[in-house]
Amino acid sequence: MALAITAALSALIWARINSRASSTATVMPFMADDPEAFLLYFLSQAFGWSALLWAWITVVLGLLLSGPRPARLPLSGPRLERLHRTTSLNTIALIAAHALLFAAELIRHNDAAWYGAAWTAFVETFVPGGYESGTGRIAIPVGQAALYLAIPLGLLFYIRHRIGPKTWRVLHRFVLVVYVLSVWHTLLYGTNVWYDGWFRTSVWLLQIPIAALFLARLLSPARRSERLPALAAVPGGGKPLWTARAAGRAAAAAVLVVLVAILVTGRDGGREEPPADTTSTHNHD
Repeated sequence: MALAITAALSALIWARINSRASSTATVMPFMADDPEAFLLYFLSQAFGWSALLWAWITVVLGLLLSGPRPARLPLSGPRLERLHRTTSLNTIALIAAHALLFAAELIRHNDAAWYGAAWTAFVETFVPGGYESGTGRIAIPVGQAALYLAIPLGLLFYIRHRIGPKTWRVLHRFVLVVYVLSVWHTLLYGTNVWYDGWFRTSVWLLQIPIAALFLARLLSPARRSERLPALAAVPGGGKPLWTARAAGRAAAAAVLVVLVAILVTGRDGGREEPPADTTSTHNHD
């Protein structure tokens, strides 16, 4: 299913670049002039978008498992958990494919000897701080952090009995950090959503269910030991735990309000698209 969705996204990206409807055509017009020469770049984009979608599904399933579950949900707890593990592994694979195709694109357009081009592409794609051009100086390390956190966090499930269930639960919560980094990387560096507009706003729209489920998870966690009355009853450390949980609820509610405001206004601080008669000379090389 992940590959089928990626193929559909590839077709959509290809159609939008050929019609010059994609922001990529404005950011890097040379790609729209000769799209066949940048096929690997568009494939990298498609895998990146699939990875973001699968990360979204993984987080939604995780929040359904750890928070209040709709009564009419047709999936049992064990089935949800299996799906959660499967989508997590798929997400890792899709992120890796996204990065490898980006590296392959760098190699293809490097005139140096193959070994020099391969080394440069490896450094720019996988070494934090190795990419020194434009927005990529921030966006690429953010994406790298998502990849390097996703791999151990996704695989920890299979050794949870060795590290202990409590340690595993604490570490597993950082999966949400991987997702936030992925969204941040997309909004910073996804040339499809480089400028303000419905395509960029739709990315923010997808974050509203995540924020709502996260707030619901904090308000009514599946584990009774994490609920406010139980935290308040903890001897010695009950008050700090209660305060932290209450602050988390307030922060989650604030994030939800901000997301709704972004959706309503269509503004998130992104770039304004230049006039139609302006030719961009931006090049990521």
